[in-house]
Amino acid sequence: MIHRIRILLVEDNEGDILLTTEALTDAKIANDVIVQRDGEAAITYLKDIVRSDRSQLPDLILLDVNLPRVNGHEVLARIKSDETLRRIPVIMLTTSSSHRDIERAYQEHANCYIVKPVEIQDFINVVSSIEEFWFTIVRLPTENKATDVD
Repeated sequence: MIHRIRILLVEDNEGDILLTTEALTDAKIANDVIVQRDGEAAITYLKDIVRSDRSQLPDLILLDVNLPRVNGHEVLARIKSDETLRRIPVIMLTTSSSHRDIERAYQEHANCYIVKPVEIQDFINVVSSIEEFWFTIVRLPTENKATDVD
């Protein structure tokens, strides 16, 4: 059975949600995108999975910095301080090009920081390249997932 890639998108901008999900839908890799529209909802979602069924944890998190209720930096800090969640790659995908936001994200152990391009096609290309890199080139841990047989 092929493992579908689970991607958690934490984003409050409806246009960016639509573009991101469309780019991921058009990708070559089978994936399921779960959208949370604010930081607090994302944290609650992740905590619920940890308590109920760890096999449903996302394989990758795309996280905006500027979120309502709990900002992306706080979400990132909580993810990376949790023993179960810290191994999930977190990509900061945001409009902020602030040096301070970039530095803080890496201090909080973001796996990478990408500033969203303004042009629609460039944005779609970035999302497609994220998926290709993280799920075609990189080998991710399979802890808490269906195990592979070598």
